[in-house]
Amino acid sequence: MEVIEKQMNWTELAWHGIWSRNRKFEAMKHSQRFLILFLGLSLLSMTVAHKFYVSVTNIRYSETEETLQITTRIFIDDLEAVLLERYGVKTSLATDDEISDANAYIEKYLKRKMVFKVNGQHAPYTFLGKEYETDIAICYMELPVGPLSGITSLEIQNEVL
Repeated sequence: MEVIEKQMNWTELAWHGIWSRNRKFEAMKHSQRFLILFLGLSLLSMTVAHKFYVSVTNIRYSETEETLQITTRIFIDDLEAVLLERYGVKTSLATDDEISDANAYIEKYLKRKMVFKVNGQHAPYTFLGKEYETDIAICYMELPVGPLSGITSLEIQNEVL
């Protein structure tokens, strides 16, 4: 009877060894699949470049006019892209084909993305116009604020691009 028991033990050990190896093999296959998926997604994310949009805004107080003079510099291609995306209009900025109401669309965009509050009150500004410098649109705005001594707080929300 002991011989049979030993055979069963060896059989059980052999079965356990095969099962254990199969389990290790399955775990290895899963980890390889995960590694391939992880590396594939990592490589894919590296090939898709994330584009950053940049604008630079300068604000200067004019004592003689008692106004904030605002200048925003935006890359022309970025500005054209945002105007096309938001308003569905191809502006062709800085070309002979520039649409006649380009300033109106730029003003509309800027007024939605740049907001001023003086002493806690919404302060509307005037869009004066734009000019081009190489591949940059320079937009000019003016905000009457009165004497500097009368300003207790100034809030600026700038989400341009």
